[in-house]
Amino acid sequence: MDRIAEAAGCNKAMIYAYYASKDQLFDAVFDALIVRNMHDVPVDVHDLPEYAARLFDQYRKYPEVLRIGIWDRLERDAAGMKIKAVLEANEYKVNAISKAQQAGHIRTHFPAAVLLELILALTQTHSNLEEGSSGDLGHAKRRQTIKDAVSALLRH
Repeated sequence: MDRIAEAAGCNKAMIYAYYASKDQLFDAVFDALIVRNMHDVPVDVHDLPEYAARLFDQYRKYPEVLRIGIWDRLERDAAGMKIKAVLEANEYKVNAISKAQQAGHIRTHFPAAVLLELILALTQTHSNLEEGSSGDLGHAKRRQTIKDAVSALLRH
């Protein structure tokens, strides 16, 4: 809380005046990140490989999103994933995929929720194993790999 107060240019008492606990502050930040991601990277059920690639780009632009998500899973038993904004965002995406499956645009090998979970997992991968995969070239290669992997998921 000291670092947050310092970065915000205020004292801890002011933060606690708005947020009764660290968890409430975390949830407010997490909510704002989800809303921004939904706005910046809307799901496109007609091109899920490109959607995954754009989400991967977003995580590169805002790496704190992945860090805060990982911290939430490790330290809070994924409590942030249960806040209203996250639940609504995931429900919207699952419903959109499900409708596209019902319309025959996406194969039904995976249920909509599982397909979304797999796509989201792929967007959060990074490789330290491949030589020469640093900087923009590494990002471009990884981006294409993610698109190819999502395309493969959709073919099965």
